[in-house]
Amino acid sequence: MKRINRLKIALVERDKTGKWLAETIGKDVATVSRWCSNATQPSLETLAEIAKALDMDICDLLISTKK
Repeated sequence: MKRINRLKIALVERDKTGKWLAETIGKDVATVSRWCSNATQPSLETLAEIAKALDMDICDLLISTKK
């Protein structure tokens, strides 16, 4: 499974939980859990909502493809 987002890390950095995020953006806790484990990916629109909720740039939620 390819890691695309760094949502789990962003939540830890901001001392937030997946449950908090789910409640904040109106999504199911299980869905947020799948995003955090990179099993599935949120849409770009949802990623923008997540970035706003976490008060961070959307780019900081993604793992760069450039090394």
